[in-house]
Amino acid sequence: MAFNFGAPSGTSGTAAAPAAPAGGFGGFGTTSTTAGSAFSFSAPANTGATGLFGGTQNKGFGFGTGFGTTTGSSTGLGTGLGTGLGFGGFNTQQQQQQTTLGGLFSQPTQAPTQSNQLINTASALSAPTLLGDERDAILAKWNQLQAFWGTGKGYFNNNIPPVEFTQENPFCRFKAVGYSCMPNNKDEDGLLVLVFNKKETDIRSQQPQLVESLHKVLGGNQTLTVNVEGIKTLPDDQTEVVIYVVERSPNGTSRRVPATTLYAHFEQTNIKTQLQQLGITLSMTRTELSPAQIKQLLQNPPAGVDPIIWEQAKVDNPDSEKLIPVPMVGFKELLRRLKVQDQMTKQHQTRLDIISEDISELQKNQTTTMAKIAQYKRKLMDLSHRTLQVLIKQEIQRKSGYAIQADEEQLRVQLDTIQCELNAPTQFKGRLNELMSQIRMQNHFGAVKSEERYYIDADLLREIKQHLKQQQEGLSHLISIIKDDLEDIKLVEHGLNETIHMRGGVFS
Repeated sequence: MAFNFGAPSGTSGTAAAPAAPAGGFGGFGTTSTTAGSAFSFSAPANTGATGLFGGTQNKGFGFGTGFGTTTGSSTGLGTGLGTGLGFGGFNTQQQQQQTTLGGLFSQPTQAPTQSNQLINTASALSAPTLLGDERDAILAKWNQLQAFWGTGKGYFNNNIPPVEFTQENPFCRFKAVGYSCMPNNKDEDGLLVLVFNKKETDIRSQQPQLVESLHKVLGGNQTLTVNVEGIKTLPDDQTEVVIYVVERSPNGTSRRVPATTLYAHFEQTNIKTQLQQLGITLSMTRTELSPAQIKQLLQNPPAGVDPIIWEQAKVDNPDSEKLIPVPMVGFKELLRRLKVQDQMTKQHQTRLDIISEDISELQKNQTTTMAKIAQYKRKLMDLSHRTLQVLIKQEIQRKSGYAIQADEEQLRVQLDTIQCELNAPTQFKGRLNELMSQIRMQNHFGAVKSEERYYIDADLLREIKQHLKQQQEGLSHLISIIKDDLEDIKLVEHGLNETIHMRGGVFS
């Protein structure tokens, strides 16, 4: 087990209580130190080791008075300071191969200052010698709690300054790994991000003055033009403004100033002071990472992040082409990402509302267009009928005085047949009369027996009325055409009779 907070165990001749199960903490009861425990916080026991590194054969490593009572067993530092007691993330413990502190400190690549820092951290967490009694064990537990939380100072020796615990220390438990989108803009695009400590409404209302101020910061050169690419709201009443600068040459061509060049200009001390007066708190380029930079970021875990968890984060990356793992250390970083996520959700919802309004407007326009199309169809039908009437009258005048031809006689027979079908009891006119009778009966029965009234769906009734109206209009139009044709036929017959009488008078 990694820790064992308990009362001092007996010496080799004293019967020990049953060993606690392996875990992060062994409990606060009476436990015994076994060979597999990495830490044993108990009252010091006389084991014969008085130096900083114990030299007895039955102890592998010791600080001051040792890590507790050991009887013929080797005590190591557990998983070492590199992985820090198995804390890699939120409620995540990684069991790694145990390495002794001597082997960890013997690595030739570590600088002496880093080795001293690791030794001091291990002393503060395992065996402080500040008070020289049982209170040092309580102090060790307190130092461990501070290391887990990632804040505070760990006192362990009167002659050595305390260890400063930060959230980047490997023992801090409040860590996780998230993912962020990688920018896909090139350096030639010249996009530079400026974070203002102002609200978005203020930035938009003062955008012309802002552009003019940034132009003055660039020296007021007339060949340079500041353009705003986009404005986005950030949490805590901050606003992100993306700009780019266009440089025009005397020959008329223009190009964008590279983002790195623009960023280097803004990072100058005097320029940064002017930007701070404008309310700019942060400036950074928005350019894509090179493959070498991405490889370097992925191969080197961030400070205080367990390499195993970092490797697992790379494996769990949902889209390695667009996303890159980033550490989240502490609650402030988690809160910041949560606020950014809420802000992006609001922006997406706003965009969805705008799209919904556009769709509603398009639906209204579609309904209006369909109504106009139907109106134009009716107008076209009316014009077609009027054109047909003109053609009929023209044809009558053209064939005035001629005998009825065979095709005209056939057309008259067809019109008579249509008229008979319309007037037939089982055809359209009879059905319409039957429907009208049923409607009248329903209205009559509804007035007599209101409790047994039946209703027709409004949409269905509207469709029936529209259908009947169209049928009625078609019948009226057809009847008017037939009447006109009959009058024309009578006129033709009258003309023929007069022609016959005239011919009879001539012959007589």
